[in-house]
Amino acid sequence: MEPTTRERIATVLRDEAATPSELSTRVGTARNAVYDHLRHVARSLSDTDEQLLVSPPTCRDCGFDAFDDPLNDPSNCPECRSESVAEPAVRID
Repeated sequence: MEPTTRERIATVLRDEAATPSELSTRVGTARNAVYDHLRHVARSLSDTDEQLLVSPPTCRDCGFDAFDDPLNDPSNCPECRSESVAEPAVRID
């Protein structure tokens, strides 16, 4: 049986940290769908010894990284309004 998209994402994240764009390319799904899959993966890990660790998005211009939801895709920085925001990095540990 073929592994599901979420299973493939979890397998990648157990090996290394990745951004949603990198996961999108590796598992063959849309980047915006990866965020939803990651939330489900995090819930599925709640009864295990593993957890989904998220390095939040960071503004490349001012360094702001205190986003309300670290697992999101902000269009701009709330501090300086720059659109140069790096994606979050995610891994399973």
